[in-house]
Amino acid sequence: MMVKSHVVVGLAAWIAAAPLLHLSSFDPAYLALAVGGSLLPDVDHPNSWIGRRARPISTAIAAILGHRGLTHSAVAVVGLVALLLHSGYRQAEVSALAVGYLSHLAADMLTPRGLRLAWPLQKTWGLPLCRTGSPMEGVIVALLVCGVTWRYLAHDTSPLTALL
Repeated sequence: MMVKSHVVVGLAAWIAAAPLLHLSSFDPAYLALAVGGSLLPDVDHPNSWIGRRARPISTAIAAILGHRGLTHSAVAVVGLVALLLHSGYRQAEVSALAVGYLSHLAADMLTPRGLRLAWPLQKTWGLPLCRTGSPMEGVIVALLVCGVTWRYLAHDTSPLTALL
């Protein structure tokens, strides 16, 4: 998926997941961490939004591991969470970053290429519903946003309903 789609999916995932974690869906710090997490897996692609900002790190990762390798796997998620928690980050902060990261992986699994979730194994997992940048990508993102919005409006579980 494209960067804008990953950002929107990351935000929607956080807004949906936060109440389940007993955290604020609309806390700016958590929203920022979810967005950061939603972009982080593409650090392995030097031409991605984050890859351009993280050169030469992204160039080195791409040369050694390739795109949609380690950074797009369950291994990376578990390792990142363990590293951050061990480094003293609060569980709530790590949760927001992890939800964003997982949203990226879930979104990329909707493309024909799928993901090697058990990297370094070669098996890929996915549900090829759309090609990156296709009109169907926008439809899927819009449906996700509508679903998250409906959940809040229909179940009255959000500060968003207090604004309406």
